[in-house]
Amino acid sequence: MFKEKEGLFPVIHKFAPRKKVGMLLLCAVSLAVFLWVVFVDKGEAQESNPPIGNRLFREAGQKDNSTTIESVERTNAGQSASTVKPPPPVYFKGYTLPHGNPCESFTLPPPPADKKRTGPRPCPVCYLPVEQAIALMPDAPSFSPGVSNLTYIHEENSEKPEFGGYPSLMQRNDSYDVRESMSVHCGFVKGIRPGHQTGFDIDDSDLHEMESCRGVVVASAIFGAFDLIRQPKNISEYAKKNVCFHMFVDEQTEVFLRNSSELDGSMRIGLWKIVTVHNLPYDDPRRNGKVPKLLLHRLFPNARYSLWIDAKLELVVDPYQILERFLWRKNVSFAISKHYRRFDVFVEAEANKAAAKFDNASIDFQVEFYKKEGLTPYSAAKLPITSDVPEGCVVVREHIPVSNLFACLWFNEVDRFTPRDQISFAIVRDKIMSKTNWTLNMFLDCERRNFVVQGYHRDILEHWSSPPPPGATEIVHPPPPVPDETPQTSSNITTSSSVTEPLKKVPSKRGRDRKSKRHRKVIGNFA
Repeated sequence: MFKEKEGLFPVIHKFAPRKKVGMLLLCAVSLAVFLWVVFVDKGEAQESNPPIGNRLFREAGQKDNSTTIESVERTNAGQSASTVKPPPPVYFKGYTLPHGNPCESFTLPPPPADKKRTGPRPCPVCYLPVEQAIALMPDAPSFSPGVSNLTYIHEENSEKPEFGGYPSLMQRNDSYDVRESMSVHCGFVKGIRPGHQTGFDIDDSDLHEMESCRGVVVASAIFGAFDLIRQPKNISEYAKKNVCFHMFVDEQTEVFLRNSSELDGSMRIGLWKIVTVHNLPYDDPRRNGKVPKLLLHRLFPNARYSLWIDAKLELVVDPYQILERFLWRKNVSFAISKHYRRFDVFVEAEANKAAAKFDNASIDFQVEFYKKEGLTPYSAAKLPITSDVPEGCVVVREHIPVSNLFACLWFNEVDRFTPRDQISFAIVRDKIMSKTNWTLNMFLDCERRNFVVQGYHRDILEHWSSPPPPGATEIVHPPPPVPDETPQTSSNITTSSSVTEPLKKVPSKRGRDRKSKRHRKVIGNFA
């Protein structure tokens, strides 16, 4: 070994004096030492935690980065909330029939010259085919001028237990001050849910079914077993499946229907769903009948449209055709027919007194009250309004705030004064129209008689010496036609039309029996 070492050193010593070789050796030694140090440090770093300083920097960097992202997102969200506005609400704006459609130029023919028949009778009406009427059902509600948020007063602890709450004169006046958000009396004041412990109580199962109606409702009522069930005719299969047909009856009428074998456990008679009402709020059947007639929007809170018909009427046209003809085509939310003869409230009041429709003193008090509020006899100065007196046995309407407000205030007048709603109609209409640009459609009574056939009350039918002929109706002359078609602007639609002719007269009994029927109908005191 020693010799070997002795042999190595001379070699090194031999080459060391050379500068280049010495520098090369020195660099090699330095590189080896550096690699050894790096290798050892790397191994120790893998076996231990990273340096504290590096760990803190990395965590701090991540935190700062996420905070920055959150800050940017929050800033963008704030900018979006302040700059991006929700889209404006969409409303139905009406439509016009395409040029050449038969209904566009349709005019009423003159009434038949029959001197023996001087009363009202039906006249032709131009309806669209059912399929096209259904297709034209608006996707959006109509605009509600004046009021957009309507709520109803609840008085659970009220000292007065009246169904309508009987608002004070100050509250009544305030309800006619139409504004965007309103809270008014509208029946059912004793309970939060209409029909449940409010008076005019309905079983929960029926209420649930009524609340599930979200489209069109056709409703009627029989109290005191005063009328017979009349089945709608000419109803499309689509309407049979999608329209809610509800007939409200009291317990007395339910017993009569069961005894006559018309009603079974299903609580249905034909298309009608029979709904029994308990705890009627009034002793007068006429007042009780005004609850479903005027407050359908409360009984069916999710329905869009409703058609009310008195129980003495038989519906003979599809509901969608009626809605298209009298609401959608006119771009209105409320439609009712004019009285066939009277158009002045004061004349109507005198006619009610002459026919003993209600206590004369009460009618006089109501008329005098309206006089003091500014109601005047009808004159040409009220044009384009053509009548102050409706024939209230049919009401067609859309359930939007302004039409619901009108129905509530009309009901409040019936609740406060007499149940003769023809007397209070004009004062409510005029007060609302003075505050808004809301309008309604008062169509001809002969057009109403085209889609509903008027029959007799049950007590009259029972006194016929023999069964009445099928479909016996009261068919009489219409007034001279007053065309009031006002086209609405919208996009063109492709459609066709059909004119429905009135039903032909069915011969009825003459002479003595005929006179007795007329007399009994006058003194029956029901409308």
